[in-house]
Amino acid sequence: MMPFIAFESGQLSDDVKQALIERLTQTSAEITGIPEAMFMVSIRELPNHHIALGGKTVAQLKQTAKLQVGCEFHTE
Repeated sequence: MMPFIAFESGQLSDDVKQALIERLTQTSAEITGIPEAMFMVSIRELPNHHIALGGKTVAQLKQTAKLQVGCEFHTE
């Protein structure tokens, strides 16, 4: 059986998704000793307005963070 890594988040840029795939695979292989070629990685993106924390959507939280500290998230 192949190890399966599931990552669920809001919308991400292609560069971020590629980095996640590579680094999650590398780190898991290092820790387990299982070859990288055996790992399956799945990234499931949900619209930022479909995920909420503390009663605010991720879209709202990102907008607030951007306005307060000039923080940019690596999203599309």
